[in-house]
Amino acid sequence: MLQLRDTPGPRSRRQIGRTLLASALLTAVAAVPAVAAAPQAPETAASVRSDLGSPAYQQVAHFYGAYIDAVSDSTEDGGRLATSLRTFYLTPRLRSELNTWERRNHADGVLRAQNTPLAFRVTAGDSAAGHTWSTVRLTWSGGKHPTYSYLTVRSDLRTGKISGIGD
Repeated sequence: MLQLRDTPGPRSRRQIGRTLLASALLTAVAAVPAVAAAPQAPETAASVRSDLGSPAYQQVAHFYGAYIDAVSDSTEDGGRLATSLRTFYLTPRLRSELNTWERRNHADGVLRAQNTPLAFRVTAGDSAAGHTWSTVRLTWSGGKHPTYSYLTVRSDLRTGKISGIGD
């Protein structure tokens, strides 16, 4: 587990934009549940691997971008947004596992750290057995020799929800 001192600073336009986007997304999802429940055309195994892997990877990138912005916001609204993001993007089982991990390690289970990273990058991985894996690189320091940590994130191809986060 990586621990660095937080350096508070002004929020950038990019962070505010991502936070607003995440809030709008959560509002839109709550407003149109009938669209999400509409029957879908059946897909073949080949289309599941080629078509759904990309959106699942994008979901991971959207989640980490919005989540990092939310936990960077030290106000009560940031905490509520982080909780809402977890509810929307993560499976119930993963949320339970993260709560257990956080009680044991006294750190954020999504980031696997006590601090907030400066940046992140998501790289798509392989897909199989109804899941796809992505690698999330968290940047903890800048300069000539930045410090990184890596997480492996598993997403469910059927639901698009994140179902596992590991070191």
